[in-house]
Amino acid sequence: MSFPVSIRVNADHELGHLRPLYRYFGADEPNYAYMKNGEKLLRKLGELGREQVFFRTHNLLTTGDGTPALKWGSTNAYTEDEHGNPVYNWKIIDRIFDTYLERNVKPYVQIGFTPQAMSTHPQPYQHTWTPHAKYHEIFTGWSYPPKDFNKWEELVYQWAKHSRDKYGLEEVESWYWEIWNEPNIGYWQGAPDEFYALHDHAAAAVRRAIPNARVGGPETAGGFGTDSVTFLRGFLDHCVEGTNAATGEKGSQLDFLSFHAKGQPEYLVDHVRMGISHQLKDIDGGFSVIASYPTFKDTPIVIGESDPEGAAAAQGPELGYRNGTMYSSYTAASFARKHDIADKHDVNLAGALTWAFEFEDQPYFAGFRVLASNDVDLPVLNVFRMFGLMTGTRVEARSSGQVPLETAITEGVRGEPDVGVLASVEGERLAALVWHYHDDDVPGPVASVELELGGLSWSGEGRLSHYRVDQKHSNAFEKWKALGSPQKPTSEQYAELVIASKLTTVAPPKSVVAKDGSTAVAFDLPRQGVSLLLLEKV
Repeated sequence: MSFPVSIRVNADHELGHLRPLYRYFGADEPNYAYMKNGEKLLRKLGELGREQVFFRTHNLLTTGDGTPALKWGSTNAYTEDEHGNPVYNWKIIDRIFDTYLERNVKPYVQIGFTPQAMSTHPQPYQHTWTPHAKYHEIFTGWSYPPKDFNKWEELVYQWAKHSRDKYGLEEVESWYWEIWNEPNIGYWQGAPDEFYALHDHAAAAVRRAIPNARVGGPETAGGFGTDSVTFLRGFLDHCVEGTNAATGEKGSQLDFLSFHAKGQPEYLVDHVRMGISHQLKDIDGGFSVIASYPTFKDTPIVIGESDPEGAAAAQGPELGYRNGTMYSSYTAASFARKHDIADKHDVNLAGALTWAFEFEDQPYFAGFRVLASNDVDLPVLNVFRMFGLMTGTRVEARSSGQVPLETAITEGVRGEPDVGVLASVEGERLAALVWHYHDDDVPGPVASVELELGGLSWSGEGRLSHYRVDQKHSNAFEKWKALGSPQKPTSEQYAELVIASKLTTVAPPKSVVAKDGSTAVAFDLPRQGVSLLLLEKV
């Protein structure tokens, strides 16, 4: 059973540079980065494409010995002696950043959280959260304001200065430096004006050490209802016309803006239903607020956490989408629309950060929101590999099966499936990403796609490569289930999982002929499948 879809790519109708939105990643837990599977995953991220990859993590200033746990991490960067004098220790932070940089990944530095010796509410400090605990249990002493903003500023200055001295001025100028995380919810246990002061002092400290540093924020939680909008507007108003708590001058410079956007999956009687509409509304709302400030019209925006829901380390039946093709097709459909929503509001979208990494010493395919499980890549990572293969200029592409943007924002994909397309051209190479998505994780008919690749700058012989993520391709989870779901796979089984985890083609590359700058290809795309077609002149 199938239904027809007609797609037309117009390679000669350029829409501007294809923003490499995909190249940002992050996690709560900084210390997993230098563990064996974390190191391997970082290397894979650093190899995704020609564009620079960045990594953001919580807890870089949190007090502790560096032992990782779910939704926890620490570096012991700041303690005090018996007289209350600062003691700085950059050993663990250096190890984290060294691990990134050695694997072609740059820090997206999150300045947080409050060290125990500096917290206005230091006890309890380290939480003991588990995947089935209530989320608010994580908000302990690290989430409270510092007792002394001058000590806070000096800590940030010493850190930025150390980074400059260790890595060089040119290197640290290429990083992102942002302050805190989701200050409009429990991550910040102070008042808004206290957060403004925290931000001003931290920003002044970074720029004192690195005058041309790229500093921004505020990484507000999404859900653009009244409370979120009120907080974001209050922060932006402060940055435009408020009194800077650190300098006494008017306003606070922002080199980039950031907020978060999350979906909202639910478990129905027998399946997961995704909530792509919720995430797209967050993005639409955030862009709308920012676009209303002429000061920030051209300021780069990074959606600092952009995911199908909000708790990577949580587990539950509504999160059963994560291991398979639901996550990968959702990612293709949602990332493509970020371009469209940015165009709608005429804002400068630089990227969207996926909050997913690798949890060490956990069962295979344990149900966390990760990119790999025990160094076995999930299907979603192969969609990012597809993104990395798309370069150059975005071009016009239309699909008869694509759900209209406003419908996707307001209703999601609850009726007809979403068979959409995103395309780019660089020189004599065309890339077309085609996805087949639906919010409901249930079987559905195959899309019978007729894809016309027109407006080419050349005619004659070409080579077509067709990459695929679906149940049978680029999918280690399905291979693992076929092997009997082993939690202790043999070396032979593990080798099979690794092979299955790679991005693969449907068939070997084939020759095609472009006549008058146009050629066509037909293929079937199953529900929750994603295809990337690369056409190159021979």
